[in-house]
Amino acid sequence: MDYIINGQAEGPIASKLLATGFDFRVLRPFVAEDGKGYSVRTLNGKPTAVPVSNALLRYEEWKQFDDAVLKAVRPRLRVVADLRAAGLTYTIPNGMGKTVFETETMSDPGNAVISMDGLRRAANDRPKYGIQHLPLPIIRSDFTVSARQLQASRNGNTPLDTSMAEAMARRCAEEAERLVIGTSTEWPSTEAYGGGYIYGLTTHPYVNSVTITSPAAGGWTGTTLLDDVLEMKQSAKDDYHYGPYALYFSPGWDRYLGADFKTGSDKSLLQRLKEVEDITAIRTLDYLTNYTALLVEMNTGTIREVIGLDFTTIQWEEQGGMELNFAVMAIMVPQVRADANNRCGVVYGATA
Repeated sequence: MDYIINGQAEGPIASKLLATGFDFRVLRPFVAEDGKGYSVRTLNGKPTAVPVSNALLRYEEWKQFDDAVLKAVRPRLRVVADLRAAGLTYTIPNGMGKTVFETETMSDPGNAVISMDGLRRAANDRPKYGIQHLPLPIIRSDFTVSARQLQASRNGNTPLDTSMAEAMARRCAEEAERLVIGTSTEWPSTEAYGGGYIYGLTTHPYVNSVTITSPAAGGWTGTTLLDDVLEMKQSAKDDYHYGPYALYFSPGWDRYLGADFKTGSDKSLLQRLKEVEDITAIRTLDYLTNYTALLVEMNTGTIREVIGLDFTTIQWEEQGGMELNFAVMAIMVPQVRADANNRCGVVYGATA
């Protein structure tokens, strides 16, 4: 077991991380074309290849694992991908060396006045500040490759098997997605660390709630869902969050979104919803349950993905180098936000 306590490291992995200021690249050593081992470190502010003695994987083999991880991760991250595409991220340098992210909330102070001579004074309100702590846990999944498997792939024409890397990357991506939605059982929103909680889109205490109608209810039509979505949008505006919005549905809605908006219509329900002003994206999220929906203002004042470590693979050896251990790791945590007056730009629609 590796651990760090009171500034002292126990175990080879912990020792390497502590000695390098928690630079995870020390756990990605590679064999270069000259046959020598290196790991990339930041020295004097520049990435530098530092000689090491424990490198086992060639650069091309690392690339195979990394490509497999990225291939597996991308399809699983829908809401996370939307946040990144919209620029709603905050990157923490050397996130491995931090356990809590501290931020402030601020009220909206002051007002503006109009006068002819400019002598009329506006209210000089002081903003109200509040401190919030966001835990930064590590999402991790492990797999093992024997040194014999590695050598066999080099001696023959069979490429290195990366199926385990893909499977573990999918598990990590699923947890990252669940954290954003608020359905993670690995780190539920009730678990505190450093005085803070990780709230998702469905679990933040100041998310606006709207009751929507189940499509299984008698008399339900496409117009019913359209009215519910418009009510969700109005709820966000009543809390001073004016969009643009992303609209997310649980998988149970798929069969209805693809049906005609109404009898004899030339549009599907999905096409009609896309015509609602300020809704810029409509997606299905795998880990929303039942007949639920989320309307999310795509704004940094509402949500952002805090990234301390993007998806990466690390390696260490055991059994005298006969067993190569790998872990896919990431520090990716949602920060669902409300202002000092507890107004939030997320609306959660659930059936009664």
